[in-house]
Amino acid sequence: MDIIVGKKAGFCFGVKRAIDIAFNLAKESKKGIYTYGPLIHNPQVVSELKQKGINTTEALHSTDIKTLIIRTHGVSPEVYAETSKMRYNLIDATCPFVKKAQNFTKKLRDEGYQVLIIGDKHHPEVQGLIGFAGSDVIVASEAETLTNIKKKVGIIVQTTQSFETLKKIILQVISTAREIKIYNTICDSTAQRVKETKELAKKVDLMIIVGGKNSANTNQLVKLSREVCSKVYHIETAGEIVKKWLNKVEKVGISGGASTPQRIINDVVKKIKEISVGR
Repeated sequence: MDIIVGKKAGFCFGVKRAIDIAFNLAKESKKGIYTYGPLIHNPQVVSELKQKGINTTEALHSTDIKTLIIRTHGVSPEVYAETSKMRYNLIDATCPFVKKAQNFTKKLRDEGYQVLIIGDKHHPEVQGLIGFAGSDVIVASEAETLTNIKKKVGIIVQTTQSFETLKKIILQVISTAREIKIYNTICDSTAQRVKETKELAKKVDLMIIVGGKNSANTNQLVKLSREVCSKVYHIETAGEIVKKWLNKVEKVGISGGASTPQRIINDVVKKIKEISVGR
């Protein structure tokens, strides 16, 4: 059995940076370190952080907090304002690409554009961007029909969205707006991973996507893979693999989201090899 692992699978730059920040803090002290929301969308890593003494909180005013780490997805200006009033140590682990998107969002608002954010309005990254965008902000996903579009629109993209979604929504906007300014804030790593995963899925009998069930970019890989491959499974750990998945399978493709540790991907490869030897 051939097992092909995507070269772009696993931690992206922003996630690795945040994880390094958190674990280095844990080495210095295990008292009162919290992340504001899950640091990344991977339950196994969040659990590991907890074991190291780093807990998750949504309560900015807790007296238990000595150090607060801002999650990779970033936060709104309102959250920054609240944390500035507190006496604890604030560590900003926002992904630099998300930070760039925040800056562009504020720039568009200041220049008088109605900000259109392409992304999932429930995702924490988008929730943070909304805070920089102004009161007339619109959030749109691929499936939505846009309404209330003004004549002067500035477009920002959630960093883990696909280029195809960006193009589809731009085509909607140009039918209404007269002045459009676009910042393509899709992360390069995301774009490369999407392209690689889709190409890999075309060549294999079975595709396994590894990553948090709550991870937007991982779920995107699952969706794209299912467009071109008949057998696609989304798992978080090797323990979820079912032997019968590999029946009559000669070629397996494996990819992982931006918040998936390499060790988990390695465990998946090992498990598949064990099953293939025993069948």
